Amino acid sequence: MSPLTTPVPSRRRKLAAAAACLTASALVLTACADGGAGDEGSDDPIVVGISLPLTGDFSEPGKGVQRGYEAWAQFVNEDGGLLGRQVELKILDDQSNADRVVQDYEALIAQDEVDLVFGPFSTRLVVPSARVAEEYGMLFVEPAGAAAEVFEQGFENLFYAAPAVADDHYNYLADHILAMPEGERPQTVAVASMDDPFAQGTAYGLRDKLAEAGLEIVVDEVYPPNTTDFSSIAAKISDSDADMVIGGTQYQDAVNLIVALQQLNYQPDLAAFSTAPTNPEFSAAIGAKTEGILSPTGYTETASWESNVDFVERYTELHGTPPGEDEANAYTTGQVVAAAVEAAGCAEQGECQQQLVDWLRTNEVETVVGPLTWDETGKPQGAHLIQQYVDGEIQIVMPEDAQEADFIHPKPEW
Repeated sequence: MSPLTTPVPSRRRKLAAAAACLTASALVLTACADGGAGDEGSDDPIVVGISLPLTGDFSEPGKGVQRGYEAWAQFVNEDGGLLGRQVELKILDDQSNADRVVQDYEALIAQDEVDLVFGPFSTRLVVPSARVAEEYGMLFVEPAGAAAEVFEQGFENLFYAAPAVADDHYNYLADHILAMPEGERPQTVAVASMDDPFAQGTAYGLRDKLAEAGLEIVVDEVYPPNTTDFSSIAAKISDSDADMVIGGTQYQDAVNLIVALQQLNYQPDLAAFSTAPTNPEFSAAIGAKTEGILSPTGYTETASWESNVDFVERYTELHGTPPGEDEANAYTTGQVVAAAVEAAGCAEQGECQQQLVDWLRTNEVETVVGPLTWDETGKPQGAHLIQQYVDGEIQIVMPEDAQEADFIHPKPEW
């Protein structure tokens, strides 16, 4: 691996030294497959540094991202590696902590001198870690920082590996609701969101579009990420008798809120929750009362993209179950970086990183979530699909050309 081409500032050296002890607890993952001859005669692996929330508030999706990264590395190595070299992942647990994630990427880049870095899960962790990567001139492709603030920082090396940013996740649903006949359209909306940029971005993007069209927002609650008791919020929503409920959620908070609403026998005509409904354990967690629940998704295992067909087959063989959205976005991150590496013919710190960035700025990458391109801020130029539980299975209901089932309205009682 090449050293940094510019000296590390003294503050950076101190932080890197302080963070070096963290590498002792690193989870080092090397996919085991025979590789070909290395690039320029090198047999050294290409080392990718990653920090993920494997414990703490974001551990559930964080572990999904880990599975996606691991699958990408294993399949790449089975297929001959990158530039003829094997790929090795070096993963640290940031414990869902923003200070820790900064220390992790400092250690990975300055101390361990990894060749490449992939992003963590959650906007809360993406922004501080992207800042570290930017200061070191590293390409930073990330799978889960979709909130508007990510793209307002002036980052020049960041790319979000998904079809759309958080504010646009529900665009198809908003358009559909506003196209409904006046007598069928919901009139009142209750919103509850975790105090998290991504969760709020998804919920508020839909809320604001509906409010601008004249729907009345009758409840608008924000709760801390560690909230477990949703009785008071559920009571406000139930008392409002809102026609529609929107949850800006991750996973466990959505489960707890829905269970609390069920216990109060609140029955909305429309119910939309971000992230949680795509989790394979969601149905069992809320008592198998999922029918009609909506959620945006940037991924479906049934998509016919060539690389997705291969990904689903190999991932399912590896794990016994098909991949979810977290796994797919992580895998997409790997695909995006790999495309740039193969095109530029390099993968190391220094001038190579700018070559990778420049290539991604002007090229389209085929991925398991479809073809991706980005604007100058790193925003993908696409849209999310809308899924709904229909006949006990989560299926694509919008847009029409991707539809797997008809949209259900009103939502059946839960």
